[in-house]
Amino acid sequence: MPEISRFFGILIAMNYNDHPPPHFHARYGDYKAIIDIRTLRLLEGQLPPRVFGLVMEWAVLHQRELLSDWDLARQSAPLQRIAPLD
Repeated sequence: MPEISRFFGILIAMNYNDHPPPHFHARYGDYKAIIDIRTLRLLEGQLPPRVFGLVMEWAVLHQRELLSDWDLARQSAPLQRIAPLD
């Protein structure tokens, strides 16, 4: 699963040719979550509340880039790195 961003110990990744809806994976330690890109809803898993808030803040800022990477992943094309949260 290619890493597209990393910040504050949070890894953001996306699978190639993954199932809809468009989503990304967030990992923090032993925690894992799958988040819908369009609605920014938690689809599966869990993250500590503070980490979830950071991931949501980042996703709002980079929603368009996430959708672009989703399209690239569906075509098995190289994904673009997305800037971390500062």
